[in-house]
Amino acid sequence: MGEFKVHRVRFFNYIPSGIRCVAYNNQSNRLAVSRTDGTVEIYNLSANYFQEKVGCEDGSVKLFQITPDKIQFERNFDRQKSRILSLCWHPSGTHVAAGSIDYISVFDVKSGSAVHKMLVDRQYMGVSKRKCIIWGVAFLSDGTVISVDSAGKVQFWDSATGTLVKNHLIANADVQSIAVSDQEDSFVVGTAEGTVFHFQLVSVTSNSSEKQWVRTKPFQHHTHDVRAVAHSPTALISGGTDTHLVIRPLMEKVEVKNYDAALRKITFPHRRLISCSKKRQLLLFQFTHHLELWRLGSTVATGKNGDTLPLSRNADHLLHLKTKGPENIICSCISPCGSWIAYSTTSRFFLYRLNYEHDNISLQRVSKMPAFLRSALQILFSEDSTKLFVASNQGSLHVIRLLEGSFKHLHTFQPQSGTVESMCLLAVSPDGNWLASSGTSAGVHVYNIKHLKLHCTVPSYNFPVTALAIAPNTNNLVIAHSDQQVFEYSIPDKQYTEWSRTIQKQGFHYLWLQRDTPITHISFHPKRPMHILLHDAYMFCIIDKSLPLPNDKTLLYNPLPPTKESDVIRRRTAHAFKISKIYKPLLFMDLLDERTLVAVERPLDDIIAQLPPPIKKKKFGT
Repeated sequence: MGEFKVHRVRFFNYIPSGIRCVAYNNQSNRLAVSRTDGTVEIYNLSANYFQEKVGCEDGSVKLFQITPDKIQFERNFDRQKSRILSLCWHPSGTHVAAGSIDYISVFDVKSGSAVHKMLVDRQYMGVSKRKCIIWGVAFLSDGTVISVDSAGKVQFWDSATGTLVKNHLIANADVQSIAVSDQEDSFVVGTAEGTVFHFQLVSVTSNSSEKQWVRTKPFQHHTHDVRAVAHSPTALISGGTDTHLVIRPLMEKVEVKNYDAALRKITFPHRRLISCSKKRQLLLFQFTHHLELWRLGSTVATGKNGDTLPLSRNADHLLHLKTKGPENIICSCISPCGSWIAYSTTSRFFLYRLNYEHDNISLQRVSKMPAFLRSALQILFSEDSTKLFVASNQGSLHVIRLLEGSFKHLHTFQPQSGTVESMCLLAVSPDGNWLASSGTSAGVHVYNIKHLKLHCTVPSYNFPVTALAIAPNTNNLVIAHSDQQVFEYSIPDKQYTEWSRTIQKQGFHYLWLQRDTPITHISFHPKRPMHILLHDAYMFCIIDKSLPLPNDKTLLYNPLPPTKESDVIRRRTAHAFKISKIYKPLLFMDLLDERTLVAVERPLDDIIAQLPPPIKKKKFGT
């Protein structure tokens, strides 16, 4: 792998936002996740769970009509005395169930009137509570309404008569969420104790056609409140205060026992929150409502492999840049020279010029941004920091020339004919001649920046791109996909390279393909053209294209210690993949120079320590 001096950074104080609600769509096999900071994430469950896009408080229910060009308000339902905290449509679309405080309402959609109001028992463990909050409702085809509440109960109601049919007390704390399978033969609920319960509709006896709801499986994959659950055909999905999105497969529904059958936790976004100025040794950290600029520490000490070197200068927090207004930051970037910072919210684009005088830094905002730079999904500077590339949420790609404190619009690449998809990933060649862009499914387009025209389109692939980069000298484009495949495409020749064809013919090692976190960054060694550097959240890898590829009988991760004996074994079994799992969770890793790496980690224990305390469960005998 080679020796590197590594800046091990752990001062990125990033806290993922808690999950408020999730919704699964069976037709597209996608999952929408809403977090407490207002962000919405879309996961493609068919693409190895890759994250693609990279209510009323006044006691009323409002009905909207959705058309291709607008969302139009239709009517208010009968206003209730207390807040509406949960809603669910009947599958036929004729009625809506709404959970409030102490009662459940059933509305007729056509008239907007409440046809039933079902009062909920406030009793909790034999004691009458002051209020009973209906956190979730589900409406089944046969008219059954299932409710979950703050008294720890799952209750079944007959919506035609407004009567309680069955009651399950399942927790000593709130039951906060519910989701039903499309077949309506099972459902899942989440509790404030971090437990997820699975209910299934089973026959009363082996020969009986009569069925009843039975609690079959409890799961404990969360430390805090489970505020949201979803039910796909093959998995139970949950999320909450501890920020984890947990996908637990239903083994009886999984046909092929491969990586799809493995439990997975998604904690960090599948996009970069960190950018780097190699020239000035700076890191820009992106938070929800602000940016932080840090200068890396330095050392004059030397040591042997594995030593921790003392700092001669500590890392410096140079800048705290807060957004204007309530909107979240979508993307951000610092230029390689460290003199420009750009970021975008959902409706505004900001560009700043940075000036350095000794240890002082001043910030100058570039004013009068053009209307077409209203918002961006991705931002990237050229290697020489003279150009800025902006991918808009309308699918267009803007090329900007940066001047001293101002800019000039050079060109806009419009979306390809027949596509409206926005570009979520950008990569520029070190010589500044080529720009590659990718959306979630529209493939990869390569543009000639010198002549400002489309050069070629990489052949389409079934899985979305998670990372891409252009190698120096060769201008080979390396592309990583969500199914862990890696391709190398020659931009000058407009075809896959011989190495890429070889690895596709032989195939990747099965352990490589079973990884469940996507590659999020690719880079190259300036003096070693055969090396490709890449990482996901739990490993850093150098692919040496000069070495043979590993087969499934080869040890992929090579855990041997560096002794004279093991060096002999390593040379005998050497293959192209050199993998390190020292740094994790790894949010960012890149070369600062040919001998120096920077690695940004975010230990999970540090995140958990900043969360509110979980509900303590009473243990037997205490």
